[in-house]
Amino acid sequence: MKLSETKTALVVGTFAGLMHAVWSLLVFLGLAEPYLNWILGLHFLSNPYVLAPFSFRTAIFLVVFTFVIGYLLGFVFATIWNRLHKR
Repeated sequence: MKLSETKTALVVGTFAGLMHAVWSLLVFLGLAEPYLNWILGLHFLSNPYVLAPFSFRTAIFLVVFTFVIGYLLGFVFATIWNRLHKR
């Protein structure tokens, strides 16, 4: 099965960006720290981190940056997949 590099890249990029948009929303609403403590606790870790104050500029950069990285990783994944599954 051939994957569309562009569609795969958009899906992975959108997913990565959306996950970080949700994280930014949790920080904005003040709900991120309990979630962070819970996730780290599931991995047998204590939380040594302190959350910085919310910044719209940082949140936008985070979402855009993770979308771009996700897009690139999705494109690379689909390209490798297509080369390994030639008919």
